[in-house]
Amino acid sequence: MSDELDLSSDEETFEEDDWQEMETSNTMVKCLFCCDLFPSVEEGIKHCETGHNFNLNTLKSKFNMDCYSYIKLINYIKTHNPNPEDIMNTPKPLWDSERYMKPVDDEVDDWLMFDFDTVVCNPSSPLTYHANVENGLVTLTQAHFSELQRTIRNLSEQLNESNIYLEMAKDDINKMQESMKGLADVGQTSTNANGNNNGNGNAYTINCVSKVPLEDDEGYFNTYAHFGIHYDMLSDKVRTESYRDAILNNKETFNDKVVLDLGCGTGILSMFCATAGAKKVYALDQSEVIYHAMDIIRENNLQHVIKTIKGRLENTKLEEKVDIIVSEWMGYFLLFEGMLDSVIYARDNHLKPGGLLLPNKCNISLVANGDTDTHKKLIDYWSDVYGYKMNCMKSEVVREASVDIVGSKHIISEPCIVKEIDINTCNTDVMDFTSYFELPITRDGTLTSLVGYFDTFFDLPNRVSFSTGPETTPTHWKQTVFYFKDCKDVKQGDVIKGVIICNRQKTDVRALAVQINVLGKNHKYILS
Repeated sequence: MSDELDLSSDEETFEEDDWQEMETSNTMVKCLFCCDLFPSVEEGIKHCETGHNFNLNTLKSKFNMDCYSYIKLINYIKTHNPNPEDIMNTPKPLWDSERYMKPVDDEVDDWLMFDFDTVVCNPSSPLTYHANVENGLVTLTQAHFSELQRTIRNLSEQLNESNIYLEMAKDDINKMQESMKGLADVGQTSTNANGNNNGNGNAYTINCVSKVPLEDDEGYFNTYAHFGIHYDMLSDKVRTESYRDAILNNKETFNDKVVLDLGCGTGILSMFCATAGAKKVYALDQSEVIYHAMDIIRENNLQHVIKTIKGRLENTKLEEKVDIIVSEWMGYFLLFEGMLDSVIYARDNHLKPGGLLLPNKCNISLVANGDTDTHKKLIDYWSDVYGYKMNCMKSEVVREASVDIVGSKHIISEPCIVKEIDINTCNTDVMDFTSYFELPITRDGTLTSLVGYFDTFFDLPNRVSFSTGPETTPTHWKQTVFYFKDCKDVKQGDVIKGVIICNRQKTDVRALAVQINVLGKNHKYILS
């Protein structure tokens, strides 16, 4: 027994010695702006103040910096080697980008290990407060109470940001696991791609539209066989006139060119192209509306230029490669319906080198919504339905992302772009993305939901673009609304920070699963 006690004592002594060795490390810290070395970060900070007029206290107070901002600042300095005067005089934090969360040095960086919370904004005049205690009750001054509220709010925001980064790390791990699973299934997938059945009815792993059997995809195309949907699209002036202007105001781009109108519908874009001087237009659509397009094209005596083709692109052979691909492929929240897959397939298989895609760029944005009346109508309604409680329905209602027109008067934040897409270079993984966002609140209100919308760009000599945002003329795409079950009061100057994770639904290649991590909660939605 005594030997065991002695051994335990030795281990404790070793750990203590080891800790002391770590505490008394001889590692020298290099100045952020010159080659001088110092025994600690604290000494380096003092040198930066006296030798370079670089003051962390001032920056912390000026930009309300936290530990994450400090890490970004250090990595920004080590990446760009800026003049300290430029940093001190900048009106906004130049380092406010997630790319500066990645360390510059491979080895442990003492600057990044420094406890930034120990930096006090006004060390020369620390704030002190007095509390009165009487009969077991504590009385605080208004200033003391406000300071405690501010501290709690800052700590809550730091905790929320930590949770966000943990969720992002968790998502990265999940993606790595999916990748490893994909590698493990390579042999089986390769066999299935040759037409062999894997035993459960699926001919191959389905992760894009081109791998969906045509008979399983007919339901999607049948939705476009109805008159109403084409009326909605054609009467959408923002949508149709943007395409018209992009084509007819750039006739020199289309003159004597071969064009593919992918998903042509009634053929309106094909006729624009023919009018602009195209030599040949292939108007392709799998839905039954293609037969009406044939009649419409003949009515306008354009059949000598426009050739209509019924078929799904992935199952169709064209006579030749084309100079230009025109397509109105955008869905709700831009990516719903997965038609971008077909545009990418057309680009890779039917577009001549150096050919043109229209549109060629899009982006997705989020903005905060404060429409309490609609929230009460859609969500709170279930609290009392003819005298009965149906609160269990709220979660299901919220889970389905809503497509609706949001009035600009209800917008309470600046927007934030969460996804930018270059159609010339993107691949079919474009529907899977994770993005950090910040929404600065512009006025006091109640946060009821986040609103998603997209912008579209035609980069031509006479440039054209349009937006589907709530601040612009409404379109048939409207906006995609991600409601919260519970609302939150916000004030001007607040910043709503979060992460959005978008993925294809595993059971429906054209549908989306969206997760929004914000305000300390994970909200999951579907678009199907």
